[in-house]
Amino acid sequence: MEGGSPQAPALLGVAHSATGRHWRLRLDDDRVALAIAQAASIPEPVARVLAGRGVEAASAEAFLAPRLRDLLPDPSTLHDMDAAAERLADAIARREKIVVFGDYDVDGATSAALLADVIGELGGIVGVYIPDRLREGYGPNTPALLRLAEEGARVVVTVDCGTLAFAPLAAARAAGIDVVVVDHHAAEPALPAAHAVVNPNRLDQPQGLGHLAAVGVAFVLAVALLRCLRRRGAFAAGGEPDLLARLDVVALGTVCDVVPLRGLNRAFVRQGLTVMARRARPGLAALADVARLNEAPTAYHLGFVLGPRVNAGGRVGEADLGVRLLSTRDPEEARVLALRLDGLNRERQAIEQAVLAEAQAQVEGQGGGGAFVLAAGEGWHPGVIGIVASRLAERFHAPAAVVALDRGKGRGSGRSVAGFDLGAAIIAARQAGLLLDGGGHRQAAGFSLEQGRLDALRSFLGARAAEALGSAERAAQRALLVDAVIGARGATADFVDLLDRAGPYGAGHPQPCFALADMRVVQADIVGEKHVRCVLVDAFGARVRAIAFRAVDAPLAPLLLDRSGPPVHVAGQLRADSWNGMRRTQFEIRDAAAAR
Repeated sequence: MEGGSPQAPALLGVAHSATGRHWRLRLDDDRVALAIAQAASIPEPVARVLAGRGVEAASAEAFLAPRLRDLLPDPSTLHDMDAAAERLADAIARREKIVVFGDYDVDGATSAALLADVIGELGGIVGVYIPDRLREGYGPNTPALLRLAEEGARVVVTVDCGTLAFAPLAAARAAGIDVVVVDHHAAEPALPAAHAVVNPNRLDQPQGLGHLAAVGVAFVLAVALLRCLRRRGAFAAGGEPDLLARLDVVALGTVCDVVPLRGLNRAFVRQGLTVMARRARPGLAALADVARLNEAPTAYHLGFVLGPRVNAGGRVGEADLGVRLLSTRDPEEARVLALRLDGLNRERQAIEQAVLAEAQAQVEGQGGGGAFVLAAGEGWHPGVIGIVASRLAERFHAPAAVVALDRGKGRGSGRSVAGFDLGAAIIAARQAGLLLDGGGHRQAAGFSLEQGRLDALRSFLGARAAEALGSAERAAQRALLVDAVIGARGATADFVDLLDRAGPYGAGHPQPCFALADMRVVQADIVGEKHVRCVLVDAFGARVRAIAFRAVDAPLAPLLLDRSGPPVHVAGQLRADSWNGMRRTQFEIRDAAAAR
């Protein structure tokens, strides 16, 4: 049973940490963890990780070795899937021009690269169109679709967008284009004028696959397309594309879109990481090289090392750089694109830090936010507002939105917390007349509005968040759930390898959090962009390398930089890396408290 009560006893006596958190054990009841440890022959701390994420003893071994074939659904369970597959099969056979219309984020880029690659290998005439974030905005737009029609497109597949694009898709139909929507964002009762709308979050779709990212839906469409062609005898002489070899991009898009890593998503990522480790895709191999990733990738690397670089083109550069990198088979072109994206990512980081500082100061000036955090600023770059919203949600433990204002209008992006469906709230705000447009899913959303509607939107979203979360849920957001207290001698690379068997970790399957008790800081310095690096030693002399990212200006810094201070309790994640041929661990500190 997971520790859900804000009144649960404070772990190690930490009721108010350096960051204002109440530490609690994730599990209230140890019995399930002990049963898992026995059934799967794993150490108790790893068993506690599994039990704390809802795994039962009977299913523990299967959970530790998920198989895609056991979890992949019959594609026909998704409404319009058969119609979508048949239309694409016809277009390939007739040599009609197909255009994959993507989004500029990682989920959109991976979805577009996946489908364009498969259609191209099948002999289809296929191109990719990625709209410019600043000039065109998110999703299908009428001028672009009409231009594609003039250029001969007969089928357009929208990926990671399209469900709410009513007017543009109606214009596309009138221009003679059959549109296939492949999306996962929240829908309304009405659907756009499309040949097919494949979206597990359609209101008439039975539940079960709503947690998929768009790239996961695109993969299921690819399965359906191959099945359709197989029935037509297209592979009688062989030549069927290997979809499993494309799981590297499916894993990347799934992690970066912050969808829950459970069920099919977890299998996608687990097997996709294995594919990525082979470095067969030139673009991802080149990106790993420029990022100095010299070890087998993990979900962490996808979300925090590779993903931000793929995203950088759509945020502050050329919108199609990401999909071009993922699609190229030329190692030299891949190297050039990877270097370009790496440079844009550094530019993005500088812009992000400036906007974050202003947004955080604005929220603190308003008294710390409340049930919903909203910040707005003139001249803020629209390409970083989603990242800044994520930082604010983490900092203030509440759903957050950031709005970039320009000439009386605003473009906003939001990120949520557990228990609040942000996509549904944004759709409700649009239906209430507060927004010009908007949509999303549970964890993320985008919108645009008139500047004069900002205060009304803040009140509307604040009221919905307060009602949905309640005081107990809001208090729970400020709790830090710890999986186990471990000894410094147990913080080894071998232990991290065991933890990896229970991964990959991400949204819906959080990275394990451990506590180290009564540690003394014996070395400490400031490195990189405001990070605190230190060495911790326990009472028996065991040493742990540790780092606290972006902590210099945070409440953690005084505790970690004072080598003459009292012992501290620290909480965070263990990671392993390779250095000069050796495996070593590092403890990433998320919180700390003085030991009493």
